Amino acid sequence: MIDTPRRSGRGLRESPWHGRLFEIPLAATRAFQGYGVFHLAAQHSGTAGLAARYAAALFELADEAKQLDSVAADLKTVKAMIDGSADLRRLLRSPVLTRAEQGKAMAAVLQQAGVGDLLRRFVALVAENRRLFALVDMIDAYLADLARRRGEVTATVTSAIALTEAQTASVTEALKRAVGGKVAVELRTDPSLIGGLVVKVGSRMIDNSLKSKLQRLQLAMKGVG
Repeated sequence: MIDTPRRSGRGLRESPWHGRLFEIPLAATRAFQGYGVFHLAAQHSGTAGLAARYAAALFELADEAKQLDSVAADLKTVKAMIDGSADLRRLLRSPVLTRAEQGKAMAAVLQQAGVGDLLRRFVALVAENRRLFALVDMIDAYLADLARRRGEVTATVTSAIALTEAQTASVTEALKRAVGGKVAVELRTDPSLIGGLVVKVGSRMIDNSLKSKLQRLQLAMKGVG
């Protein structure tokens, strides 16, 4: 689905960044009052492009407000909640709920999580624009932008169960030695792995999970008769 400007006769307002023009729905304007946030209406193909643009907008806002780290921490909290709740994932992708219902539900979730005002207003805008289905991708894109700004390499570590703080520290240190620099580690869980880790650094994949080993064994067994 492509975000295209809705020419409703309400006109266009200028973004405070780079002289770009974006249409701002009235509800979205209220949601981001005081932050100058705009309705994103650009050309893209697929969710990745959409998420990257929303993330870039949030990044600029957080940078201007000197809240890059606090917003990143809030985003990680929200992503952990999404990863741990099937109900929340269904909420984000529900074709049945109205944008108002999704927005109200997300506002309650974010209030319970104790996230900052900037992120609450941003998510309200995302809900208003009916783009909650891409929220996780927006979070990933923001964190990747922050890592690049700091000269860090982003590594995604997927495990069968959540890693402890000690295990996370050990994996992070090992990755630092492997890449020879700073590493921003993103943790994910996938119970289907059964055991082991799947580590992705850029386009490089390191997979020592039991799931992968079993799949390779099954393929090998197909040739035995």
